[in-house]
Amino acid sequence: MIPYGGDDDPLLHGGDLDAARRLFPGAPEPFIDLSTGINPNPYPLPRFPTDLFVRLPQAAAASLLAEAAARAYGAPSAAHVVPAPGTQILLPLVAGLVPPGRAAILAPTYSEHSHAAALAGHSVKMVRRIDECGDATLVIVGNPNNPDGRLLPRATLLRLAQDLRRRGGVLVIDEAFMDVGPPSASLAADVPCGNIVVLRSFGKFFGLAGIRLGFALAAPALAARLGALLGPWAVSGPALAVGAKALADADWIERTRKRLENAAKRLDTMLIASGLSIVGGTTLFRLTHTPAASALFRHLGCAGIFVRAFPDNANWLRFGLPANARHWQRLDAAMASFRDH
Repeated sequence: MIPYGGDDDPLLHGGDLDAARRLFPGAPEPFIDLSTGINPNPYPLPRFPTDLFVRLPQAAAASLLAEAAARAYGAPSAAHVVPAPGTQILLPLVAGLVPPGRAAILAPTYSEHSHAAALAGHSVKMVRRIDECGDATLVIVGNPNNPDGRLLPRATLLRLAQDLRRRGGVLVIDEAFMDVGPPSASLAADVPCGNIVVLRSFGKFFGLAGIRLGFALAAPALAARLGALLGPWAVSGPALAVGAKALADADWIERTRKRLENAAKRLDTMLIASGLSIVGGTTLFRLTHTPAASALFRHLGCAGIFVRAFPDNANWLRFGLPANARHWQRLDAAMASFRDH
């Protein structure tokens, strides 16, 4: 059985290596964390001047970051961009843009979507299809979706936004993994319609989750409301600096997309050779199906490799990308020993 529940539960979210070590106390170190969809080869950090840590974040730096994000993500202008300390903190704020009512969350997806809607006072319904949203006034969709990589056509989402607009509703598109998706699928350019909010994550693609940086893209009126809720100095000086630099680095972005594509293909080959079926994913993570998921989760954990298991689907495991040759070798050896066993 895959453990679930209690303070030691590592499975609600990936990346909790403290929980992994409690589950597998005899595992070899260093632990290899494949439980997230975060780029394991991060953007190279610049040298930060001491002033960034001593002074309050400057408005000019925040404006430069908003401009860089608008260009990188395809938003109409910096007035449509709200920088924040990660998209996680934005979720309940965005859910509160409409009065408490009915919220529909397209499932399966990131568990914090429903949690954020409930915190904002909504009655939450998990749905499997867009046409099940009913009379909801808040709809949240992951696109590309986590954990299965589902990608809905832009035209479908625009029709949904139009339907919501008739009853004063808001459509939230979580595009945390759109950096590795088709740019034409993003709704960033459509936020001026007034009831679409697009969330973009900096930390996943750029591999700097600890920076805590994300963005809401919205019509200026909604963007202003979200900015007021966040208050002044929401984003740290170092995050402002590295975010603006990285988002403008087109060469690094293009090289990284190609590298991730190659790595995902390599991972698919290894997983399929071990008898796992690829359910979906993005080039940052692969979702697999196997009846042996629980045994494989434990086998890998005992080998010091932490993957993402799903208490509500005992046959699923999600694999992130190994960071380097040594990590690839350890994963390959662990998978081979599981097959031989």
